[in-house]
Amino acid sequence: MPSSSHKLTLLGEHASFGGVQRFYQHDAPAIGLPMRFGIYLPPLALGASAASVPALLVLAGLTCNEETFAIKAGAQRVAAQLGLAIVTPDTSPRGSQVPGEAERWDFGLAAGFYLDATQAPWARHWRMESYLLQDLLPLVSDALPVQADGWGVMGHSMGGHGALTLALRHPQRFRSLSALAPICAPTECAWGQRAFAGYLGEDRNAWVAHDASALMRGRGRALLPSQSILIDQGERDQFLAEQLLPHRFEEACAQAGQALTLRRHAGFDHGYYFVASVVEDHVRHHAQACRQVT
Repeated sequence: MPSSSHKLTLLGEHASFGGVQRFYQHDAPAIGLPMRFGIYLPPLALGASAASVPALLVLAGLTCNEETFAIKAGAQRVAAQLGLAIVTPDTSPRGSQVPGEAERWDFGLAAGFYLDATQAPWARHWRMESYLLQDLLPLVSDALPVQADGWGVMGHSMGGHGALTLALRHPQRFRSLSALAPICAPTECAWGQRAFAGYLGEDRNAWVAHDASALMRGRGRALLPSQSILIDQGERDQFLAEQLLPHRFEEACAQAGQALTLRRHAGFDHGYYFVASVVEDHVRHHAQACRQVT
């Protein structure tokens, strides 16, 4: 069980496809503020014969929170069938009373970009990388029926950036990786440049350490030698040309020898109608990777 400083407070619980969708709040030492997350537990993880199950960490995008994917994506049905937990953290600290936080949220840019800020005033609380790796994943594995070494990671938009970079920066932590409409080269787009300048300062060498395309190029070898990374991208995505740049990550994977399944979908935009249309393939992608390892 978690220590008292990591106590979970149940905020809500909803029956779903034989399993349960829950939302929790807990103290987060890495952040210094309370944080919230959602978790879907499949039927296999419940009841008298409950077993620990592998888990998929799902990172949401700008303007989203811990409820967005759980409510809109419709992933619980297939997760229930496959015996996979789904964990959905909030995107960022909230209620820090940092001057400028409210204004940045108005532009969707107080969202944490899944990194540890180094610049004032953000460095005190905007430590999402440490939060996820040091607080949330160990807490969930300790307190709930989730395998400590059974994590995959995926994300949408800014969360796709987070999934790609966290997997690349912590290559032993995640068994599988996928993304939906991810920000693939944030050093080359306005969203990333603005966030990186605010959180990391003007030294672009610090930016490169959180750019998935640059990280993949720098590896010089595959991240997941025995499997492909799955990315889905809508061709009518209004952010595709200027902000997402999936071709940069495709080029980097080719250079590193990393198998990549980059699927382009005619007619789909950036939103959750697209996410819901392809999410089953992502859940199955991660469940298959877990079966290969166990």
